[in-house]
Amino acid sequence: MTLLSDGAFKLYVFLCLRADRSSARLEVDQSSVAKSLAKSRRSVIAYFEELCQQGICEVTFATNQHTRGVVKICDAFWPYVIQMPAVETEGAANYVKHLRMLFETRSCVVHEFAPADEKLANSLFSDHVPIEHVERAFLLGCTRKYVSWLNGQASGPIASFGYFRAIVDEVAQMDTSPEYWRYISESLDKYERAWLAQSTDSGRRVP
Repeated sequence: MTLLSDGAFKLYVFLCLRADRSSARLEVDQSSVAKSLAKSRRSVIAYFEELCQQGICEVTFATNQHTRGVVKICDAFWPYVIQMPAVETEGAANYVKHLRMLFETRSCVVHEFAPADEKLANSLFSDHVPIEHVERAFLLGCTRKYVSWLNGQASGPIASFGYFRAIVDEVAQMDTSPEYWRYISESLDKYERAWLAQSTDSGRRVP
């Protein structure tokens, strides 16, 4: 927190101690905060602006200084853990489990689902990325990997779920039919069989 002035840091601590633990939010008015911190209202406004500029919190105040506004402390600066509702937690676990199983279905992927992969999967869930988009990105990414190998391009196997992150965004922008993805799935099976057969015949392993 060395990026903050002394007054802004004290305001940050003041907000953290009073914000709701489950949401990192609280309702405050400028006059009450100024009184609690023994600062002028003008100083408090400047401290709030400093916190917002540093991306530490988001503030919505009414024009009336005595009317309460809403302060939301940003996730990166919230010192407590925000517990997700049980239903959302279960949904995230199922989402991650499905992607972990997906990760283990192709020979062009050589590593187990690592903590970094799980973190990315949870991020996709939090961003409400449809699991169908991730599945399609997996099909597309693996197909491209096999095609590159069959064309003699030297590259390593897929070692991280991060390999598919940009492809997920690409899939989200595509306007394609279910028939197209069935074609991609069938092509992937074909390319994988061809590569495995070629590797067996030549005695080679995956690059």
